Amino acid sequence: MHPDVVAEIEDVWKKYCKTLRRSMMYGLSDIARNALGLSSHSEKLRKKEFWALEGISAEVKKGEVLGIIGPNGAGKTTLLKLLNGIFWPDKGRIKVRGRTGALIEVGAGFNPLLTGRENIYINAAILGMTKNEVKERFQSIVEFADIGDFIDAPVKHYSSGMFVRLGFAVAVHCEPTIMLVDEVLAVGDEGFQAKCFDRLGELRKNGLATVLVSHNMHTISTNAERLILLNDGEARYFENVAEGIKEYMKQFVGINDSGLERICNSGRHIEFHGVEVNKRSFEPGESFEIQMKYEAAADYSDVEIDVGIYSSNEKGFYFQATNRAYKQPIDLHKGEGELKIHIEDIRLANALAKVAISIWSKGREELLFWWRIPVEFRDVEFSTGKNFLHVRYENI
Repeated sequence: MHPDVVAEIEDVWKKYCKTLRRSMMYGLSDIARNALGLSSHSEKLRKKEFWALEGISAEVKKGEVLGIIGPNGAGKTTLLKLLNGIFWPDKGRIKVRGRTGALIEVGAGFNPLLTGRENIYINAAILGMTKNEVKERFQSIVEFADIGDFIDAPVKHYSSGMFVRLGFAVAVHCEPTIMLVDEVLAVGDEGFQAKCFDRLGELRKNGLATVLVSHNMHTISTNAERLILLNDGEARYFENVAEGIKEYMKQFVGINDSGLERICNSGRHIEFHGVEVNKRSFEPGESFEIQMKYEAAADYSDVEIDVGIYSSNEKGFYFQATNRAYKQPIDLHKGEGELKIHIEDIRLANALAKVAISIWSKGREELLFWWRIPVEFRDVEFSTGKNFLHVRYENI
């Protein structure tokens, strides 16, 4: 293994069984065969088994952040657990140099009956720290975790955020050579998340490598330098993180199909259908049009239509307004009709975002319709001379 490489994954395969009973039966059979010096034939699938990972190969180098993304069930957490030594691959091999710090599951490695203080010593020992090392760094761990007097309370009384605070504090103080971070950081508040990534950034200067799993594309694009996109256990590799994210989004955003993320019809006497959009990928300054048909069993006068464009991680709005802000009253009359919403001159670039529409009855007494769709704003130079965005509404 090259001196700059801290983790090496070579043609790794990992399988699981779909039923617990059969999994236990296979496990006992494998133990018995291994005890007799016989092969368990782990390279072959048996009934009800499937490959969770198939032929994964990668290197993680000192000081870099490798991002791992993919839909639920793609094998992301399985790969982290293999790197952490919790599981062994059925085929292939994994080499890791030095200490591994891991934050994979909330509360992992903690005894719920013991206090935070006691769990620091236990968790640190698991990560390879000596008792003297823990004593030297104990106060720093407690200060970073920032859980106050709860340090002497049983951790079974901790919130998920407190678990993460304590777990991360211990992991970064064990001086790891590689840090494995799963989506678990998402349960912490934004301030603590920023604190964690700041600390990881400091440790990277000393050569810390990080493997980061997340569904938050903002987190990935901000921190990762290379990317593995997993889907159904198979991997695609990207040196360009933005390209990898775009490929990931295409699994949910078909540019040429409707690809609606969610549609919700809540009105008791009105139904919306046939939602169409004119495009899904934009250059700055372009416009966006949404058309939908409706059938109402009663009149809905002076409805409110909210339009929002917000970040793909759903934590920040680029734009938000209602038809009232544009002094465009809308009445939805009994019978069949069509509604058009024109979002003009969208001045965003190099961003993955979501456009959301919600329609409310007068006075916001009833949510009639809610809808959103992922979109892409391409990375193009543009001028911001015009006012940012305008919305027009048409009720036909």
